[in-house]
Amino acid sequence: METALQADLAIIKGYKADKSGNVIYNKTARNFNAVMAGAAKVTVCEVEEIVEVGELNPDDIHTPNIFVQRLIVGEKYEKRIEQLTTRAK
Repeated sequence: METALQADLAIIKGYKADKSGNVIYNKTARNFNAVMAGAAKVTVCEVEEIVEVGELNPDDIHTPNIFVQRLIVGEKYEKRIEQLTTRAK
């Protein structure tokens, strides 16, 4: 068997969270964010929007609040990885 992955700190990016720390991801952000939130001792989650407790549908929550210690509302998102790159003609 392999040794389990463990981190001291995980910094993850979510789409939306409630004030208690339940997080919803958008599209491919579901890949490793939830896994790292569960594997880290402390998880900091940057989200685009924080809503009141109870506003999120429980079936849509990807990471429950027990794994998230801090929430940050991010500003001015730049998706650098999604820039169009083509070769010269």
